[in-house]
Amino acid sequence: MDDIMIALAKGRLAKKAMGLLNEIGITCEEMEDKTSRKLIFANKELGLKFFLAKASDVPTYVEYGAADIGIVGRDTILEEGRKMYEVLDLRMGKCKMCVAGPKEAKDKLLHGELIRVATKYPNIAKDYFYNKKHQTVEIIKLNGSVELAPIVGLSEVIVDIVETGETLKENGLVVLEEICPLSARMVVNQVSMKMEHKRITKIMNDLKEILKQKEM
Repeated sequence: MDDIMIALAKGRLAKKAMGLLNEIGITCEEMEDKTSRKLIFANKELGLKFFLAKASDVPTYVEYGAADIGIVGRDTILEEGRKMYEVLDLRMGKCKMCVAGPKEAKDKLLHGELIRVATKYPNIAKDYFYNKKHQTVEIIKLNGSVELAPIVGLSEVIVDIVETGETLKENGLVVLEEICPLSARMVVNQVSMKMEHKRITKIMNDLKEILKQKEM
């Protein structure tokens, strides 16, 4: 029986995901060794292997079957647009994808004007403006603090993740439109879902049970 490979998005999400997996009896002692240079961590008894990857790479590993299961934010899933099954909302890291900008930019959105949109998420922005709003916009891809763009006149609005809205407020920006809610999701490779249906479904159902209990 092959090991099931689980890809986790590096950082806070990986820690939270492992915390949740621990609650259903899925542990990995090797991962707790902070001095380890290993790239792949195993729990031989459970027949599971884990690795940490940059969030934007997790969907790629899952689509191509290098990982059977991935745990990653929905923002990354939507932006990367990979072929895989999104099977479970883990309800961690809840936030929203929004269009934000100075208050006066609201009119430009309402009247469908040609505007510039700065974002780290060009695919999400394109889909929202072209397919949902049917508004022609120029999308400018940035990698750093997108809040800067409307302040210095690079763009009229931004598309970004909003958690508390504090950063926007501090920079004189507001949420103008909400695109979609976001949180961490469990994704599964399409072939793995068929080949390892029983084992993957068990992990999924155990997680569902824990999440249900937390809501009570």
